[in-house]
Amino acid sequence: MTSPVAKHVSAALLCAGVFFAPWIKPLHVRVQAATAPVTFSRQIAPILYKQCSSCHHPGGSGPFSLLSYADAKRWGTQIETVTQSRYMPPWLPEPGFGNFADSRRLSAEDIALLKEWVEGGMPEGDSREAPKAPVFSGEWQLGTPDLVLKVTSPMLVPASGSDLFRNFILTVPITETKYVRAMEIRPGAAQVVHHANMLVDRTASLRRQHPNDWMQGVPGMELTVDSGDAFDPDSHFLFWKPDSPALIEPSGMPWRIDPGNDLILNMHLKPTGKVETLQATVGLYFADKPATAHPMLLQLEHDGAIDIPAGDAAFVIEDELKLPVDVDVLGVYPHAHYLGKRLEGYAVLPNGEKKWLVLIRDWDIDRQSVYRFQSPVFLPKNTVLHMRYTYDNSKGNIRNLNSPPLRVRAGNRSVDEMGHLWLQVLPRALPHADEDPRVLLEQAWMQNNLRKDPQDHTALYNLASADMISGDYRPAVDLYRRILTATPTDVRSLIALGTALDGAGDWQQAQGEYEKALAIDPQSADARFDLAHLEAKHDNYVAAEQEYRRLLAENPKDAAAHNELGGVLVTVGRTAEAKQEFERAIGISPNDFDSLYNLAGIEADDNELPRATELLEHALKLRDDADAHQLLGNVYAQSGRLADALDQFKAVQTMRPKDAVPHRQLAQLYSQMGQLRDAIREQNAAISVEPKNADDWNNLGVLHARNGEAALARKDFEHALMLDPQHAAARANLARL
Repeated sequence: MTSPVAKHVSAALLCAGVFFAPWIKPLHVRVQAATAPVTFSRQIAPILYKQCSSCHHPGGSGPFSLLSYADAKRWGTQIETVTQSRYMPPWLPEPGFGNFADSRRLSAEDIALLKEWVEGGMPEGDSREAPKAPVFSGEWQLGTPDLVLKVTSPMLVPASGSDLFRNFILTVPITETKYVRAMEIRPGAAQVVHHANMLVDRTASLRRQHPNDWMQGVPGMELTVDSGDAFDPDSHFLFWKPDSPALIEPSGMPWRIDPGNDLILNMHLKPTGKVETLQATVGLYFADKPATAHPMLLQLEHDGAIDIPAGDAAFVIEDELKLPVDVDVLGVYPHAHYLGKRLEGYAVLPNGEKKWLVLIRDWDIDRQSVYRFQSPVFLPKNTVLHMRYTYDNSKGNIRNLNSPPLRVRAGNRSVDEMGHLWLQVLPRALPHADEDPRVLLEQAWMQNNLRKDPQDHTALYNLASADMISGDYRPAVDLYRRILTATPTDVRSLIALGTALDGAGDWQQAQGEYEKALAIDPQSADARFDLAHLEAKHDNYVAAEQEYRRLLAENPKDAAAHNELGGVLVTVGRTAEAKQEFERAIGISPNDFDSLYNLAGIEADDNELPRATELLEHALKLRDDADAHQLLGNVYAQSGRLADALDQFKAVQTMRPKDAVPHRQLAQLYSQMGQLRDAIREQNAAISVEPKNADDWNNLGVLHARNGEAALARKDFEHALMLDPQHAAARANLARL
């Protein structure tokens, strides 16, 4: 090979017109270009600052800092060892089996540079070439939060012992619904926190279960909390581990928190060798608008199949779930304990194509995380989701907690095992816009759980609830009865059965179920409330009033009960007493929509129009409701604010396009304003909805007559009389015409 130097010389000679003699042998000297050494300042600092410093900084979860050349040189040999083995940075997914955002995986080039730097003596180089080290000031990452919550009582984590699982309840001091676009969790002692999850407790159920000791934290790993009366499935990965940045939700997908909700910080704690004080703080950042997209968390699991013999190095569990709707997968969270080895998550499309969601060849519980896709992964309807987890319970598993190995079953403790694959999916809209595709996902998921365990209490309950949302009350009744066969004193299921029976038309049986629940737990506010509501619904107003008053004697701060009692009192003509109940409800809960609306109705009937206006305008800031728009439109019209009334009736028309009433109201309002062509248009729209309404034809005739269209008016009055020959107004109008 001709060296670079030889080439240069040959070129010069040729240019001079000189030729080599044939007998001259060419040089075969191999000359290697000099290369600059790898230095901390030029190549290593950018790698460490980008991939390592989020944990390895003073006060961080890493055992040492890597923010300076001196730090890096001190730990250089260890850095080489853990990066060559890919133990660090902590990133488990196999490349090529899911394209994830914010990958922590080092490139082969970066690993080679770290090795070369260490083996080259770890030179610093020119410090002026080094990038500025990141600053970890302890300040909030996204600036001052809109709301800061702090765990009530600090916890002392012992120096040694087994893992701890503690649930810290954070009460949320808000008076109106908020939408959270970002959250930062600051645990107070990150080094003892393995990971944490945030749950939204819609009914403060955990706090009610532990009225005397909730402030110290409730022990336990897995929780069941009540989601309330509305279908409100878990939607977000509110997951934190020591290297987590602030959790920022995608645009259009903030999560909701309502007045009266609690947040539960579910923490997995690991002793560090010394006593640590833990007191977490949480910062919430609110969005200006509610969510426009509604994701849902789905879970594949088969813990019921986990029974791993000692020494078994390849124990497998599997689960699958067929999707009833099109979805976009936004992220995945695989989870196992110390025996987990190979974790697979994939989808088989309807055409048979296999699409990987995640593959982890060497699971490590200490490096678990949520993995979010760079771009959503589309999966069409009838795709089958698959989970396949392999466990190693042999002595060859360096993470095995037992030596020699022992038989391991499913459970919440670290020495037990789990096998879960959570997926965050965004279901695509169904052809009928009023259907929620998440209900279909919930039904498919719960049916899958019942396939694995026909006695799964939670699956039975949630499937029954989904059936009730869909209006399928009879199947829900059967499911609740299956629960009660196994647990006949389950008050919650008795109450739910009562609601399902009422929906199915068996209200007397429903009454009996509520009474059974109260016989078991006389203090059950839910059973008492539902019984009172049932009595009122079926015109048993005396009994309803008695039940509401019993409930309020025990729970005087129950705003919903005050509102419902007010409704009963209005129905029986005791308006002044009803007004007091609505006022009490608003005093307890200033943003109780129903109480605001009901009180506004009384004020409007009493011609207290400014007060009615104030109440309705407040209510509509809380909820976009057609009835409230309609009532406010009437109040505005009575107050002479015709343009404002017009806006309210238009809003009703948009929300209820198949309802004739807002068209009639708009026609009347346009008529008052002298805009007869607009009034005629709206009256015709009302007739298109209800073509056999004689009153509408008469009113159209009046409008045509006022507009000078006598022939059309005559036809309208005649049509009204054809529909109702006894229609006095149409007959008089026709005669007058």
